[in-house]
Amino acid sequence: QVQVVESGGGLVQAGGSLRLSCVASGTTIYGNSVAWFRQVPGKQREFVAEITGGGVPGYSNPVNGRFTISRDDAKNTVYLQMNGLKPEDTGIYFCKLREPFSSTWGQGTQVTVTS
Repeated sequence: QVQVVESGGGLVQAGGSLRLSCVASGTTIYGNSVAWFRQVPGKQREFVAEITGGGVPGYSNPVNGRFTISRDDAKNTVYLQMNGLKPEDTGIYFCKLREPFSSTWGQGTQVTVTS
């Protein structure tokens, strides 16, 4: 059974940093894209960042220049380093593993940024 588990969320003041982790089990992330999304109550889940199987990153405009996505295939883990956090970054952050014939979402980790 394929699972992804997010961790690393928490409460932080504006300007602070957090590093989120997404660990996959039951499969390998090698060669597969992994993305981060976030969601706040009442709003649609929005794309944050993605890293391809070849390690090419991509970011949404709101986080570009502040967030960095990376991967460690040996640890089956993708990271999201978040610097310069803003209150509008608050939300539940989800990891999505994209394999050739299926995608798997995690349960999410809460990030709260206070002003």
